[in-house]
Amino acid sequence: MNSLLLAVIGVGMILAGYFLYSKFLASKIYALDDSRPTPAHTMEDGVDYVPTNKYVLWGHHFTSVAGAAPIVGPAIAVIWGWLPAFLWVTLGTVFFAGMHDMGALWASVRNRGQSIGALSGRYIGKHGRNLFLVVIFLLLLMVNAAFAVVIANLLIGTPTAVIPTWGALVVAFLVGQAIYRLKWSLPTVSVVGVVALYALILVGNSAPLALPETVWGLPDKAVWIILLFVYAGIASMLPVWMLLQPRDYINGLQLFIALGILYGSVLLARPEVVAPAYNQNVPDGTPGIVPLLFVTIACGAISGFHGMVSSGTSSKQLNKESDARFVGYFGAVGEGLLALGAIIATTAGFRTLADWENVYQAFNDGGVNAFVQGGGTIIEAGLGLPQSLSATIMATTAILFAATTMDTGVRLQRFVVQEIGDVIGVTVRKNLATFIAVAVALALTFGAGVDGSGGLLIWPLFGTTNQLMAGLTLAILAIMLIRRKRNPLPALIPLVFVGVVTIYALFIQLGTFYEQGNWLLLVLDVIILVASIWVIVEAFGAMKAARSYTGDDDAELLAEATYEAEDARE
Repeated sequence: MNSLLLAVIGVGMILAGYFLYSKFLASKIYALDDSRPTPAHTMEDGVDYVPTNKYVLWGHHFTSVAGAAPIVGPAIAVIWGWLPAFLWVTLGTVFFAGMHDMGALWASVRNRGQSIGALSGRYIGKHGRNLFLVVIFLLLLMVNAAFAVVIANLLIGTPTAVIPTWGALVVAFLVGQAIYRLKWSLPTVSVVGVVALYALILVGNSAPLALPETVWGLPDKAVWIILLFVYAGIASMLPVWMLLQPRDYINGLQLFIALGILYGSVLLARPEVVAPAYNQNVPDGTPGIVPLLFVTIACGAISGFHGMVSSGTSSKQLNKESDARFVGYFGAVGEGLLALGAIIATTAGFRTLADWENVYQAFNDGGVNAFVQGGGTIIEAGLGLPQSLSATIMATTAILFAATTMDTGVRLQRFVVQEIGDVIGVTVRKNLATFIAVAVALALTFGAGVDGSGGLLIWPLFGTTNQLMAGLTLAILAIMLIRRKRNPLPALIPLVFVGVVTIYALFIQLGTFYEQGNWLLLVLDVIILVASIWVIVEAFGAMKAARSYTGDDDAELLAEATYEAEDARE
């Protein structure tokens, strides 16, 4: 199989999904309506609720949801062969991820920018909401802790990426000032920002930086992790326009350029895919492809984390409802293209099958390093860029995406802490909520030692927890559609599929953790399993009740939003 044919078919399928299926969803299922004011206008506060240009918001949304996961998941999953990963990424992006992400954005906008956790209280019930918040808290904890460790490892392993990684913060801050204070045109800001970012990559490639092995008695990895959490904590409290939005926007452009470089190199080099279509010679210890494929590749097919971003930060910045199609669905398209690029890089970026098998000697042996290595090889063969510069571009891309997810994750964790405070009747201010979010993640990260290994302690549960979140978000969407007498099948079919394979995977993991004697993960697995089954049962009860609902949900929500907006103005 030639990688160029694989790329053409995959890109064609994903783009067809955007131009055809998303149009159907926007008009017939979600009925997006620009005459309805969005929370960004009715609740504008200049900090979290800010009406935003759809291209800038797409950059924030896309880079927040993408992170390193659409690279890591496919780069691991190709151990079963390239074909299963290819099918799940392309079909998942079109029929699962795009529908889910745009739907979560729509649901939150119709409910005053409330998070999916809060929406579960309205549509499923108070017990469902409380259990939902537990799952969300654990999921964000896994993301924040694990991504800090992943980024620290990449900064140590690729010192040429240090300057562009931290220099990007300065570029983003200046871009924010140029857009909102100096009122530069978006195309001008975009060109200047991207040129500055790539200049930093060139500087970093020629001037690698590394911390001493120990700083103040701490290993370099621990120092990087602390610095990352200090940054994320500060960034999560700043107004979104000052750093978060412009940083994500420039990173989004950078990623599309990086993808252009990768796909352009595939076009020029046309390397053969050396990995088998379906690998019947998987290494010992590799779990079964069903159901693990569908939880190993989460971002890039469907991911519950996307619903949290859609309803956590993006919905509060949506300028008008019709923008949800571009921000939500096309955000999923961008991630699908990234996942497809990861599949190509990790299956066609090696000279022979033996070279590929040498990397994939065991499950979890692939990942970001295989992406950087394979992608660098393809770019060198296609565009003739030196291997070191190609690797720096790939590593910087992976780091910047992981970092944007981490700072958004800390902001979302702050919202969740405040929502939990509301549930128990305690008002938690922004600074305290941020401190709690960072402190808990740091405690987990360093709980197993100063090497930060604790950050990956509960990561094995990420895939299943994340997919259950997606299923629960789909359940809310289905309830909302049933109450409006619209066709719920676009949400129900993915819900049933994701629910079955994920609960199946949780039971398999339960047995694995028991055999390993890993009691921490076993207890958490049981908690997540029980909570999720409970919420699902309540959700199907709510769907049954929604069938007999005779009110006008849209009219009621609009009346509530109008009343609250008038009350806030007074």
